[in-house]
Amino acid sequence: MKTCLLAGLVCGIGAAARALHVHDASCGVTYRGIERDGIQHFFGIPYGQDTSGENRFKPPRLYLPAPGSVIDATKPGVACPQPLGKSSPPLGQGNVTDVSEDCLNLNIIRPSLNDTHGYRKLPVMVWIHGGSFWWGSNMEPTFKPDGLIQQSVEGGNPVIHVAMNYRLGFFGFVQSDYLRGEGSENAGLRDQRLAIEWVRDNIEIFGGDPENITIFGQSSGGLAVGMHILAYGGTKPLPFQKGIAESQSLEPGITGNFSRDALSALVDFVGCNTTDLQTPETIACLRGMDTETLLNASITTYASDINHNIGDIWLPVVDGDFLPAPPSQLIDEGRFGKATFMTGWTQDDLNFYTNVSIATAEDTYVFVRSYLPALSEQSLEDLLDLYPVAEFAPPSGTNLTAEFYRSARIFRDILMVCPSIYLGAAMHKTYAAPVFHYDFNQTILDPILEHTINVSHLGVVHTSEIAYVFGNIQAYNNSGNPINLTASDYALQERASRSWSAFATNGHPTQEGEVTVKGWLGAYSAPNLTHVMTIGGPWEGWWPLSGVGSPDVVQQQKLVERCAFFNSPKIIEGLQY
Repeated sequence: MKTCLLAGLVCGIGAAARALHVHDASCGVTYRGIERDGIQHFFGIPYGQDTSGENRFKPPRLYLPAPGSVIDATKPGVACPQPLGKSSPPLGQGNVTDVSEDCLNLNIIRPSLNDTHGYRKLPVMVWIHGGSFWWGSNMEPTFKPDGLIQQSVEGGNPVIHVAMNYRLGFFGFVQSDYLRGEGSENAGLRDQRLAIEWVRDNIEIFGGDPENITIFGQSSGGLAVGMHILAYGGTKPLPFQKGIAESQSLEPGITGNFSRDALSALVDFVGCNTTDLQTPETIACLRGMDTETLLNASITTYASDINHNIGDIWLPVVDGDFLPAPPSQLIDEGRFGKATFMTGWTQDDLNFYTNVSIATAEDTYVFVRSYLPALSEQSLEDLLDLYPVAEFAPPSGTNLTAEFYRSARIFRDILMVCPSIYLGAAMHKTYAAPVFHYDFNQTILDPILEHTINVSHLGVVHTSEIAYVFGNIQAYNNSGNPINLTASDYALQERASRSWSAFATNGHPTQEGEVTVKGWLGAYSAPNLTHVMTIGGPWEGWWPLSGVGSPDVVQQQKLVERCAFFNSPKIIEGLQY
């Protein structure tokens, strides 16, 4: 639903920080922003109404500004309820100090229109932040988009960047039979969908192209991208044309009971379980409580061992509506939207989240068994046999064990690699749409992690690509972080960031005549082979996962064999998605 018909006007005053006004003449609404260093910022624009009280858990309601009103977009909007303080350091650098359930707002950041060589509608990149659907906001410093936008301008593909806040944790992903009947499950995903639709309907007054929208996200944000592709089983048109899922697009446990167990613990803690967890009385009790009480209860009960302190707790749910069937079923039946798709992982994606005390085969067994409680014992034995510990000799200079690296690789393949290949292959098969896979293999985080948590050689961990993609490698150069940026890092920042904006512009991450990742072709452009682009590091290139032309470092990962195992129907049932 469009809030107003388009008609745009931009004006500026001042010098170093100029005031900006974008005016929608059809309804008289003015958005007031600021310009700094050639980048124009509109912060905290409301797209949805307050979600507290009786509106808690319910689908979001579109925010409709009053005709003639002025939207002050000069300062950040409030974050959605989450633990206050530093955002999962050192991978995040933000500090959330204020939260509210009236948090459905978004930021629009764009280049100065003078820098785009004449007015034209610009491609739009809509960012869905990660954080386990538990923490994060559209103001996290590590994905500040100014560098991405500057790189996009210099690379000849200027883009507009949009970042949203959406409901998290208990407030966004609570599950109950009553809420399902009410149509109120997956509230956080519904917030995201409303934000994307708001962008589609309103971005033109900011100079954006509503018919060239790319949604992209990392970690749980990447999972969200996958969920939006599957939304409504493909029965409704996608409000975007392209998607980028970084380090996740699906997740084990979606059909499990983790979120219901988390709700049970919270309800017991606050004393709302007066009859039955699934009844309207329980939900009414929760809706009658104040935000702070519920947030503190969710934080307290989150610490319980609901998902073995390994996997996420608050997850999307098969609700018969937004997600009408298990993701694997929708994928196998081709029930999803058509989009050009990029998805990938980092080489050592989950090393940071793997228990560093793992030292024995029994430790590995316990770690994997805890993460996959529904997998049969025989299947678990078969899984472990696919990863002989002899293949995981630790690098020189670390006290981490071979069993640690074995466990971390299993964890990576289960969560990050094989589900993305599964979804990507299905999208190519169903629509013959372009699909691009990548393995990011360079990082500035390894010395920072050694300094902050006293563990060396964790490698190219989760979030490693963000500094490069957002043109933001300097964001980590603070708080005493031991950072040693090299010419290779600056060069990769240009290649990676400009590849992302080239993809958003043209649907292809390689652009001849521009500084982008070179030679990156479609993952399924060669018959009977899956190709993955290794980005950065010593073996950068577009490689088949096996066979002639596949280097040893790629073949040794055995992704063809291992993903065939993980992506088989029997194992997916045990993975619970």
